Formats: sequence, C-alpha cells, structure tokens
Amino acid sequence: QVQLVESGGGLVQAGGSLRLSCAVSGSIFRIKDMGWYRQAPGKQRELVATVTSFLTTNYADSVKGRFTISRDNAKNTAYLQMNSLKPEDTAVYYCKAVINFNNDYWGQGTQVTVSS
Repeated sequence: QVQLVESGGGLVQAGGSLRLSCAVSGSIFRIKDMGWYRQAPGKQRELVATVTSFLTTNYADSVKGRFTISRDNAKNTAYLQMNSLKPEDTAVYYCKAVINFNNDYWGQGTQVTVSS
C-alpha cells in the first residue's frame, strides 16, 4: 500500500510564501514523475508543476517564475516552494506521484489560502 501525505498549507497574505511537502511511503519500488495540482472552488483541478525522476521540471504558465518544484529521491519527498503568492493561487493543492508500474497515487490535499 502506498500513501502520499501533504503538509505545509495555510493562510498567507498576498506576496507571501509557503512551502508544501509531499512524502511518499509504503510499498515503493520506483517513483517516476511527481507533481502538484490544485483545485479552486467551482473550478477543475489543474496542473501546477511536475518533476521527473531525472529532475526535469514543468510549470503552468500562471506560476512560472514564482513557484519552484523539487524532490529529494532519497526521502521520497517532493516540495513546492511558492513565492509572491496571489489571491488567485487560493486552492486545495494535491500531490500526485506515478509509482511502481505506472500507477497514479494522490494525496489528500492541503488548503492554501492567500488573502488580499
């Protein structure tokens, strides 16, 4: 069984920063891509950023230059450093990992609220 546990969400003022973490545990043979997605009220879940096992990154245009995704393969953990936060970044942020034989696993989500 595999678990993803996110942490680091919270309430922050516009212009502030938060760092999200996603720790993977359980029966892990290999973690391929890891990524962060978000879902705002009344909107569809959208990709924020992804990082491959070779540390290649990809970002949504809306967060380029403000967010940085990284991962520590030794700790099976991914991070999302979010700077210059805007009210429109308010959402539930979900971690996703492609694990073992291309199986997708999701975390439970962590709330990020940016006040203006």
